[in-house]
Amino acid sequence: MTTSAMASEIGESADVVAKIVRSRPATRDIAQRIGLCVVCGRGSSGHAGVFLRYLVETRLRLPVSASAPSVITAFRTPLMLRHALFIVISQSGRSPDLIAATRSARAAGARTIAIVNATSSPVADEAEFVVPIEAGREHSVAATKTVIGSMAASAVLVAELAEDRALRSALDRLPERLHRALALDWSEIADDLAKASAVFVAARGLGLGSAREIALKLSEILRLPSIGLSAAELQHGPRAALSSRTPVVMMRLMDETAATVDALAEELREQKIALHLCGGPRGSLPWLAEDDPATDPITMLVPAYRMIEQTARACGFDPDRPPRLSKITETF
Repeated sequence: MTTSAMASEIGESADVVAKIVRSRPATRDIAQRIGLCVVCGRGSSGHAGVFLRYLVETRLRLPVSASAPSVITAFRTPLMLRHALFIVISQSGRSPDLIAATRSARAAGARTIAIVNATSSPVADEAEFVVPIEAGREHSVAATKTVIGSMAASAVLVAELAEDRALRSALDRLPERLHRALALDWSEIADDLAKASAVFVAARGLGLGSAREIALKLSEILRLPSIGLSAAELQHGPRAALSSRTPVVMMRLMDETAATVDALAEELREQKIALHLCGGPRGSLPWLAEDDPATDPITMLVPAYRMIEQTARACGFDPDRPPRLSKITETF
């Protein structure tokens, strides 16, 4: 059977991360006089930004704002970002809105960092500091290894800024865990996807970015309406939409959010909602032994991506070329 580009690129993720971990950025100049962090990115890069937000707020104790590039490009309102850390995440580094937002932030006095796969790109040129992903070219429209690389690079950056030895150690273990995660089989989810009208993907804290990313891939590759949201939010309004035709994929990390995720999982099971849980003593999906909650959400992407790619091919979909999409989306 011919291997899709998406499958090959998922398999390259461990090597990409190993290279990122070996190239820890120098952060002495970055850390001077920072009082606020602003994160900018769209799509999968935006999901890596959600992950970065929780890392920055929990490890650096800096408030984080998600930048809306349209404030610059559509509303033409430069922000006052003096003494802010502005981090833009982009695969191609070519989208005009991200270029404009980075240029504006630097002109306003922010410390600007670009986490990019294409280091020779306009976004990288506009930033003061560049953290390279260096995942190589991605042929599949659906980003996989660059998303994993973006999140790993974000974690490496925070580990260095915080001088966090535990996180550095977890990142050293991450490539090997990503490699082992390739063997995890989440195909049990596929049976419920076949009869689903929509899918909910939930996690809390550091897992939220991965939940949103998996939901995007379910929509993008399997053409299935999906929403990624906080497990805390799932206990509110969205819960009314759950039914036998809306499976829930939930990720549980070994941190302060674990007890609330476990409690919600029990409630959903009692209500006969199809639940697929990764992590914890009552997890139903194959998983490795828990590691650092800052790196486990990255590892969980691997079996999720593999399941989506395999399900797409079983359904007769081309995982590399979703309809009406192109590899680079240039928004303004």
